[in-house]
Amino acid sequence: MADILAMILAGGEGSRLFPLTQNRSKPAVPFGGNYRLVDFALNNFVNADLMKIYVLTQFKSQSLNIHLRRAWRLSGISDRFIEAIPAQQRVNKNWYSGTADAIYQNYRFIEKSKAHHVCIFGSDHIYKMDVQQMVDYHQKTGGELTVAAIRVQKSQAHHFGIIEIDDAGHMIGFEEKPSNEKAKTIPGDPDHVLASMGNYIFKTDVLLSELEKDAFDENSSHDFGKDIIPKLFPQGKVFVYNFNDNQIPGEPENAYWRDVGTIDSYWEAHMDLLNDDQPISLYNKNWPLHTYHPPLPPATFRDQDESESSVFKSHIGAGSYINGAEIENSILGFRSHLCRDVKIKGCVFLGNAKIGKGARLTNVILDKNVEVAPYTVIGENLEEDRKQFTVSEKGIVVIGKGSRIGFA
Repeated sequence: MADILAMILAGGEGSRLFPLTQNRSKPAVPFGGNYRLVDFALNNFVNADLMKIYVLTQFKSQSLNIHLRRAWRLSGISDRFIEAIPAQQRVNKNWYSGTADAIYQNYRFIEKSKAHHVCIFGSDHIYKMDVQQMVDYHQKTGGELTVAAIRVQKSQAHHFGIIEIDDAGHMIGFEEKPSNEKAKTIPGDPDHVLASMGNYIFKTDVLLSELEKDAFDENSSHDFGKDIIPKLFPQGKVFVYNFNDNQIPGEPENAYWRDVGTIDSYWEAHMDLLNDDQPISLYNKNWPLHTYHPPLPPATFRDQDESESSVFKSHIGAGSYINGAEIENSILGFRSHLCRDVKIKGCVFLGNAKIGKGARLTNVILDKNVEVAPYTVIGENLEEDRKQFTVSEKGIVVIGKGSRIGFA
């Protein structure tokens, strides 16, 4: 589709995911043993055959840039591309001050593309979406802006832009992150609200016009949710696309979308992958999940003396070496090495972990390159764990990149 340009917002700092974002931006955080968060947004465009994509980066972008170069490099023979654009202070001396400002500072790339429509999507949610279906809806309605939306619990309203629509799909109300008590619920459903997913399709001329007006508004926070959408929807040309209408062959009927902005939601999304009825499929040949795979051998399992390796409801990454360990409800990334009598339950390893003999880890997230000494116990005494690690509200222990735990 020559008239469609995609701008992926991938500059998020992700402070609520600390320490996983101590050395990388949020979109670069690993997920699911093989992937990075940004991969899900990129796959949604690539699998829909929409491959004119700019990825806008800002905070701690080196890890993200390396991943994009390894996993998403396209040949220069055709006019298709996936290109990272770092924040460069193109129009002033400021870094991006909001989502709208990020697009405005890259105004010239949109003009140069001559695209008729611009998709502006986030890069830090777990979901599958055939973007072409949303594009078709946008073009069919003739709207100036189409906003993707999903039903969420009213108790989560304060995290989202909350939408009201009429029977024709027009947006007739919008409030950015209201209190749960004041959020307008879906008619006939007092327990749910209609929430913006932060995914937009604009007519290009409308987008450029609104961005320019917003840039010179001294009272604006230069954000799509706080400033652009509230000014556009009263004109009657903003439509809402129901994400639940997006169907991908081989995927569960109920659309899955997970915001992984906190440690707890990040851990829960991993546990979702281990359900008997996976809400999102990693095995769907109709919608492959492209990413970078390092050159590694298959995972290896060994028994040692009377210690037998056992794995229950878990994913084990390539290059892993399991030597007489017990693994339950866990996702282990590339090069996870577990010694004899290790017991792992409810854990997420991002890669290159080394766990010494007899160690026990429960509900623990290990960033990359972590080494745990023999007989170390983590996750069973949260009060002690809080003295040296980050512990989430729901008791998930997080250990930062490159840590050596339990060594003298």
